[in-house]
Amino acid sequence: MKKVIVFGMSLMLSWSCNNLTEKSATHQETENHIAHQHDESSEAVELNNGEKWLVNEEMKPFVLKGEKLVNVYIQNNHTDYKALAQQVKDQNSLLIKSCTMDGKSHEELHKWLHPHLEIVKVLENETNETKANETVLHLQHSYREYHEYFN
Repeated sequence: MKKVIVFGMSLMLSWSCNNLTEKSATHQETENHIAHQHDESSEAVELNNGEKWLVNEEMKPFVLKGEKLVNVYIQNNHTDYKALAQQVKDQNSLLIKSCTMDGKSHEELHKWLHPHLEIVKVLENETNETKANETVLHLQHSYREYHEYFN
């Protein structure tokens, strides 16, 4: 059943990525559904025959901005993790809205994106500062993983 849900959500997200005229509310709804329905046993991201996957140029700034927000938060010992979660969530929404990718690279990006969205959701809902700091480190690791698989 989980595979059916994940497949359905992937189709929905794929459709929203290719439909640039959709309202941002639809993208937000899709993002929320993916975060809630994410299956932890989903496949790991794979390289493209040993090489990194290419990401469309119009999408890259949103990943890089999210990563910068997390790194600055950590480096400057910030404590407003709720604000960080919202800022990263905003960048993820812009990333999804700008998506024009398709094919295998698109599928692999979504293998990274689904757990990434889940981490942001956990941070957004966290009430314990210690756990929030651990989640921020998971978010930083997620961006490192992005760079391992994508250019």
